[in-house]
Amino acid sequence: MNEQQPKSSAAALLPLLAFLCIFIGAGVYLTMTGTDMAFYQLSATVAILPAIALALMQGKERLNKKISIFLSGVGEINIMTMCMIFLLAGGFASVAKSIGAVSATVNFGLSFAPSQCILPGLFVIAAFVSTAMGTSMGTVAAITPIALGVAGQTSIPLPLIMGVVLGGAMFGDNLSMISDTTIASTRTQGCDMGDKFRMNLLIALPAALAVILLLWISGTSGTDVTVQDYNVILVIPYLSVIVLALLGINVFVVLAVGIVLSGFIGLACTPGYTWLKWGQDIYAGFTGMHEIFVLSMLIGGLGELIKYRGGIAWILERIEALSARLAQGKSTRAGECCIAMLVALADICTANNTVAIILTGGMAREIAGKHGIDPRRSASVLDTVSCIMQGLLPYAAQLLLAGSMAKLSPMSIAANNWYCMLLAVAVLGSIIVGRPGAPRR
Repeated sequence: MNEQQPKSSAAALLPLLAFLCIFIGAGVYLTMTGTDMAFYQLSATVAILPAIALALMQGKERLNKKISIFLSGVGEINIMTMCMIFLLAGGFASVAKSIGAVSATVNFGLSFAPSQCILPGLFVIAAFVSTAMGTSMGTVAAITPIALGVAGQTSIPLPLIMGVVLGGAMFGDNLSMISDTTIASTRTQGCDMGDKFRMNLLIALPAALAVILLLWISGTSGTDVTVQDYNVILVIPYLSVIVLALLGINVFVVLAVGIVLSGFIGLACTPGYTWLKWGQDIYAGFTGMHEIFVLSMLIGGLGELIKYRGGIAWILERIEALSARLAQGKSTRAGECCIAMLVALADICTANNTVAIILTGGMAREIAGKHGIDPRRSASVLDTVSCIMQGLLPYAAQLLLAGSMAKLSPMSIAANNWYCMLLAVAVLGSIIVGRPGAPRR
């Protein structure tokens, strides 16, 4: 007989709370004591271990059963996909930097762009790339090396630059027609992707324009730009990656082409660059991603244990009960708030916006039906709120990748992700004022 899955339980969320208290608590404490890079002192990979131990101690199942559940989460397809992107991103960034492609691309861009255009330009490029690729992970991987080079040759703070890149990446993740979140939200709500895109754009575009304006203003004061000599041929790898991304090519193909093209151009144009050095650079890029690689797997395993123990089911039940109490008034605002809270809490537990939408999509559709919410609107709220959370959670894959590549605390990057913050304001405003683009029923 199949073993029955445990019922919903608030206690199942204790391991997640323990991880957040250890990781964030240590950073806050070290900040108060004046430690430099306080949130980078305790690795999240270590901070999560007590949480995993606590999750394994919960329940009456045999330890072997719990370990099997944990390992199934570690090897989940979305987790492995992210890990492969990490490796390819690390390899491409390492080779491109070694042959001088990053420096050449940065100087190429700085030679044309005035100082006040640097930050808005990075945001727009990241937004276009992520919209074309349909993945914020691939965008962060492709654009971050350029952003790091810009930081090295300007007086713009690195956390701000990385926040700009991440914000642009989440813009496309939210709006792209080929994004997993768009596909999941429209399928679960039963609406057309084009209709959802138009509904989403009415929320995302004002937030994006506001960010561009703020970045333009902030980029006009005190920005010193140093432009160095460069070989234009070394710009080809990054231009190729951006063009392929804009054409909607699979992220694995884009990054693999970047590695190969960088290597061959390095062999042809960089003095002393050899086949052996190329191989060493690829491996160095792989090893540079070991921390985020391991952490992603551990988070996946912990999330699976929390799900199995009924933590996510408990959240769903609480939101469903709230929705039922509010359903008597048939308020679209109340229903939209419930959907927003539902997917936000699910994303906090899973640190994966696509999974959060899949888990909550069915209930969100029921809430939408009870409160008279247009399916296009419920899909838009699901997708947008999940992307907001994914861009602000310090243990989300996008922030971990950006932090790992930039050698920054994910917290500092999240604090500079102006787009996701303004997008949250835009969503809240649209709920209060009324859903844009569709009449109330």
